[in-house]
Amino acid sequence: MESILTSIKKLLGPGESYDHFDTDIIIHINSAFMVLTQLGVGPEDGFTIKDSSDKWSDFMPADNKHFEAVKTYVYLKTKLVFDPPLNSAILESINKQIAELEWRLNHAAESN
Repeated sequence: MESILTSIKKLLGPGESYDHFDTDIIIHINSAFMVLTQLGVGPEDGFTIKDSSDKWSDFMPADNKHFEAVKTYVYLKTKLVFDPPLNSAILESINKQIAELEWRLNHAAESN
């Protein structure tokens, strides 16, 4: 399964080889994982990444399709702090998407 850092960087825009912002992006990714832990998603004792060697399968089993939205959630949360949109309508849309994903991921965690 793909590297967490690499996949989030791809969605944010910096190329895989451009590592100038890796520390910033890792910090924001780990903040999103902290929220997911509080929602009951992922390992009970929490989860963090250190570099591009950490994979999505380290956070969730590859065969559990109920949590595929975790990738979108981590991206959106990271984008909001790393590269927030200037347009208030886009910001509101992203915040609504995050709220819906939080509800759905929490529901999926409680159902499993």
